[in-house]
Amino acid sequence: MSSREDEALAHAAVTALTGQLALAPKPGLPDPRDLDARTTRLDHCALRWSAKALVPGLAAMAAAARRTGEPTPGLRGELGAIGRCTEHSVGLAGGGHRGALWALGLLVAAAALNPGGTGWDVAATAKGIARHPDKRAPRRPSRGSSVSAKYGAAGARGEARAGFPHVRRALDALAAARKAGATEAEARLDALLTVMSTLQDTELLYTAGPLGLR
Repeated sequence: MSSREDEALAHAAVTALTGQLALAPKPGLPDPRDLDARTTRLDHCALRWSAKALVPGLAAMAAAARRTGEPTPGLRGELGAIGRCTEHSVGLAGGGHRGALWALGLLVAAAALNPGGTGWDVAATAKGIARHPDKRAPRRPSRGSSVSAKYGAAGARGEARAGFPHVRRALDALAAARKAGATEAEARLDALLTVMSTLQDTELLYTAGPLGLR
């Protein structure tokens, strides 16, 4: 794998992240049907701009995985260091998608370790990376980890350590919808709503509590 392929993986991840902005209807998320509303339009622009700030960090994570060749503790530490630098860049770009960095970083690194692998293969490898502790991570609890502890939600770390069950669920829903003859947009929306119906989103729990999550 070359640096060009590392960048291609990063761009693919960001394209997937911003692609969900075009899907509708999306309860509780910026919806393209409301783009005439100034706040929604600004939300979309800010999210797209922040997503672009993820590309260099994600490409660096893919390159680190390619150099290491295995889901080792050393790779986990390197991904953590790159992630913290990328968080700073994303913050300067508006702060959107910060919560996506952990999951996308692991999945991009896992994809770099599994060229040609299936989505399930990538999720399994990401689990192997996530099981290692990041010894240089800040000791202060993150907002997500605090919410996870308060409400007993799996959170992003729990999802990763379980091998991304919601990613696997989304892949199954996407394949089923395509097989049933749905359009690509319909299939992607079905996959998104399948995830939203069961995912314990710590950001939503933080802002709206269990009632808002339901």
